[in-house]
Amino acid sequence: MRNVVRLSVTPVKSTALMHPDEVRLERYGVPGNRRFYFVDGQGKLLAAGRHGGLVVLRSEYEPGAERLTLRFPSGREVSGLVTVTDGTRVTEFWGRPVPGHVVGGPWAGAVSEHLGERVELVRADDPGGGNDSYAASMVSTASVRELARHAGEPVDARRFRMLVEFEGNGAPPHEEDGWLGRDGRLGEAVVRVIRPDPRCVVTTQNPESGQVDLDTLKALATYRRVVAGSKIPMGVYADVVEPGWVRVGDPVEPLTD
Repeated sequence: MRNVVRLSVTPVKSTALMHPDEVRLERYGVPGNRRFYFVDGQGKLLAAGRHGGLVVLRSEYEPGAERLTLRFPSGREVSGLVTVTDGTRVTEFWGRPVPGHVVGGPWAGAVSEHLGERVELVRADDPGGGNDSYAASMVSTASVRELARHAGEPVDARRFRMLVEFEGNGAPPHEEDGWLGRDGRLGEAVVRVIRPDPRCVVTTQNPESGQVDLDTLKALATYRRVVAGSKIPMGVYADVVEPGWVRVGDPVEPLTD
């Protein structure tokens, strides 16, 4: 039996992950997840791979009240009601245009001071717009342990910032690779696995500090240089076929051959 062991979301892209006990998985993804993101003075997306300082920020979003809160390591807290301006932004997410609007308020100024460069906060116009590529992602703990074996030290699964982590008693490492093109059940939801998730430099960063402290890419390249056309992948991306609730402890299982 395979079971969900951790769920990971964050309302502001590249900030610290939150781990709720349950999420509602819609066709576009989890409501509120990565709805906001920062761009630099040229309108380019700020991602944790280049801006590790974002990882130490903790964000909370109350969609009903439209309240966004950012907490800094110093203890500083910036909170307020979200109001979008007339500042339309189309931001490139790895070749995919994402339309959004600039958010007025105190957050951009506080993060600009924290990072030492001018940034703007943007809210994606469409729910799920801030996802990297697909509505869902998942990785098995067996896969993480296998990477740790090759790396020669423990690996924190949070480095991969996956929506779903699952454990399967006796399951082989990277079994999720074998689910490509197949449907699978995550709790009440059904997803279709599309492709392996190619990894980037963000996985080399400590998920607590944002500092580079483990060459995960080198370790992956020793045995997973290319899988199903994806370079040095870890875990898989999936589309949502049937929305539903996903809870820690829920079963995870492939449904089609």
